[in-house]
Amino acid sequence: MSGAEPRSVLAEARRNELLSILAIEGVVRISDLAERLNVTPMTLRRDVTAMADQGLLRRVHGGAAAVDQEPAAADEPPAKAHATPIGILVPSMDYYWPGVIRGAEETAARLGIRLVLRGSSYEADDMQPQLERLLERNHVRGVVVAPNMAAAHTHEALEWLTKTGVPVVLVERSAAVGPLHTTLESVMSDHPQGAELALRHLASLGHRRVGLAADMKSPHSNLVRRGWHEARLELDLSREATVDHELPEPASPGWDDAADRFLDECESRGITGLLIHADAAATAIVQRWESRGHSVPGDLSVIAYDDEFAGLFTPRLTAIRPPRLSLGRTAIELLSARLADPRRPAHRVIITPSLRIRESTTPPP
Repeated sequence: MSGAEPRSVLAEARRNELLSILAIEGVVRISDLAERLNVTPMTLRRDVTAMADQGLLRRVHGGAAAVDQEPAAADEPPAKAHATPIGILVPSMDYYWPGVIRGAEETAARLGIRLVLRGSSYEADDMQPQLERLLERNHVRGVVVAPNMAAAHTHEALEWLTKTGVPVVLVERSAAVGPLHTTLESVMSDHPQGAELALRHLASLGHRRVGLAADMKSPHSNLVRRGWHEARLELDLSREATVDHELPEPASPGWDDAADRFLDECESRGITGLLIHADAAATAIVQRWESRGHSVPGDLSVIAYDDEFAGLFTPRLTAIRPPRLSLGRTAIELLSARLADPRRPAHRVIITPSLRIRESTTPPP
């Protein structure tokens, strides 16, 4: 028996699972499949290419479709023709949000809802034109949206949306509109709790000198920082024994200098454990730390925040994972309940992230 046989058996099982998923869902994204099948996107792309060549499925942009699945430009299948249309507008289609979308899709299918998905960006200044198109062209009866709360026209757009009478649910955002500050329904990760989970995990391993690096552009950074410092006080960790920096995105202008200043301070203060928000910064900091002749977790334990690809890195990074699937599911459930009972009180749901312990956290040296 050749040594390659176990690998071929695993590949065959994975491809059979992929075909089973396509038989039920029709179209799937590579990014979703990678998480569900616990393999890398590169492996799945190879599978999809090979299976498409065999006529087992069709390749589509960013994913795969069943061979009998109509192209995206075709009319909706008859089963969905009379489903309730709900708009969903997210700031990214390739990081963080695919899991939220998948959760929304699962619940929408169960509740007889047809999702109309649109993408925006984190830099979008005015989302109202996109919302108008969802209402006027797609005739949606409700909207799930994750707006850029720092943009100049966001509050105006939200106020306009509420005046249309169309129900709205915010995801990973919260807001109040109008002169009475009417609360909009929302579902959010408990990011302060996520940061606390990370710090308590480090403390349980014996770390007393810890650091935080937060993404300076993320809308969640202030919440992560708040939870971190509240936990620091509860654990009686002195401010002098901690480091707290904001970092730009890796490879952006200023990244090299900011990363070096952060690591210089970590070394000077004897930091032994870090929480780094988000995955890209965490992996980049680990590599920069190793380039200084150090190791993870040998002399520095690292926890990533987001867990989009932290588990694929070497070493596999311990991570805080926001409840992306649950966020999507809950958003659709909230909107469905609002459509069924327009007079019910506004609900604001907060869901706790989880800690995924892997190879990058050990007791301090």
